[in-house]
Amino acid sequence: MKNILVCLAAGSALASVPVMAQDTGPAQPFSGFHVEALAGYDVTKAGSSVDDDVNVDNDQSIDGFAYGVGAGYDFRSGNLVFGPEAEVTWSTAKTKFNNGDFEGFGIGNVKTNRDLYVGARLGYVVTPTTMVYAKGGYTNAKFDVRSTFGTVETNRDIDADGWRIGAGVEQAVTNNAFVKLEYRYSNYSKGEIDYTGDIPDGTRFNLDTDRHQVMVGAGVRF
Repeated sequence: MKNILVCLAAGSALASVPVMAQDTGPAQPFSGFHVEALAGYDVTKAGSSVDDDVNVDNDQSIDGFAYGVGAGYDFRSGNLVFGPEAEVTWSTAKTKFNNGDFEGFGIGNVKTNRDLYVGARLGYVVTPTTMVYAKGGYTNAKFDVRSTFGTVETNRDIDADGWRIGAGVEQAVTNNAFVKLEYRYSNYSKGEIDYTGDIPDGTRFNLDTDRHQVMVGAGVRF
């Protein structure tokens, strides 16, 4: 009789293991904390206030490969999803000569640096595994600017502030894994010059710089 009771107790413990394992992850897709890897196409160009409309052949844009990481937390109520998000990305975009034409987009010899974003998104679950969403928030980007005066080369950064909006679709692969496709537009309207060395930063000035990105992401939820 004692052996039978021990076997029953052991069987009950084993049967509870799958139940406990199921409780460790999100109860449903599109909810909880998530982290993700990001990659895509990035193009920055002069805004309308600085666009060179006289020379139509002057390509005032720089483009390249964007990459980075993001994180956020989604609150889900029925089919509605809302939550804060943040990310940091970099890009290979920089000015260059294209068939003898310098692509300066109104700033000069520039290479993109890091881009910070903090915002929120609002989504709607259209199927059990698919969500569409819109997003918006604050973005801060740095552009490395290099100038040469005779034999002296001066390196400085343009620290640009602006806003971002976007939209995308997210597909749940499992309750804990997802992929997404997203378009976003950023506009930088304020900036300051950050000099290297002991030179103090410049005063803030007006900008008009547009940024378009098409990004894919893959992430996990906890």
